[in-house]
Amino acid sequence: MQKTLETRLAQSFELVSKQLESVGQGLGEMKALAADAKSLKNALTNVKERGTYGEVRLEKLLSDILAPNQYEMNVEITDGKRVEFAVKLPGNNDVPLLLPIDSKFPIEDYNRLIDAEEKQAMEEARRSLAIKIRAFAKDIHDKYIVPPKTTDFALMFLPTEGLYAEVVQNAALFEELREKYKITAVGATTLSAFLASLQMGFQTLAIEQRSQEVWDTLRTVKAEFIKFGDMLDKAQKQIQTADKTLAEIVGRRTRAINRTLRGVEDLTEASTSSLIGLDYTTDEQSMK
Repeated sequence: MQKTLETRLAQSFELVSKQLESVGQGLGEMKALAADAKSLKNALTNVKERGTYGEVRLEKLLSDILAPNQYEMNVEITDGKRVEFAVKLPGNNDVPLLLPIDSKFPIEDYNRLIDAEEKQAMEEARRSLAIKIRAFAKDIHDKYIVPPKTTDFALMFLPTEGLYAEVVQNAALFEELREKYKITAVGATTLSAFLASLQMGFQTLAIEQRSQEVWDTLRTVKAEFIKFGDMLDKAQKQIQTADKTLAEIVGRRTRAINRTLRGVEDLTEASTSSLIGLDYTTDEQSMK
């Protein structure tokens, strides 16, 4: 019994030791993950790095859904004012209509909201975030919405879904952005859906353009076929006329030639008869 007990205790201690070792490894990984998250947070506190992150993510979404010729990067809207991206929509006279898209990432206000524990602190953080979002929307509106070169609205891309969700759940703010500043806030998911719908629109437009080209070609072929039919009728009439003329010529000339040939044949027969008669007379005279 003692030996069995010692064996089971040893096995139990070994199992516990292994589990503790796994827990230690997990804690180490969690510390490393926390350090990486802290490094990412510190990096995103830099305005330039934060802007680069939003721009890179926005470019990735555009390149995954749209063709390279369907959007442009760093597009000059007016003198010295360049928007990060612009989707090229069908315009007039082969000049594309530009849809401006600019990424914004107010991470300080958003982090303040996430870190807030008290209700009052959360409300203050939400008000501060709303003020910053309005400022961004006004900036995009004043710089990049320039009809008829651009659409009469623009998109403000929010790189994280949490930030986008916070803006969307404020219905009054969301409607204010659309009504007052002509700005639609989009996140990664909603922008993907929006771009997919644009892509379907592009495909529909291409089909319509191809259909128009087909109809134009059919109309051209129809006109040419009518001309071909008219020319064929003329050629047929000319052939019929030539055939009739040829038949008349062949019939009349053939009869005339036959008459001439019969005359020649009669003349030949007469000449032959005369020669035969002459020979007979000569023979009689010789006999006498």
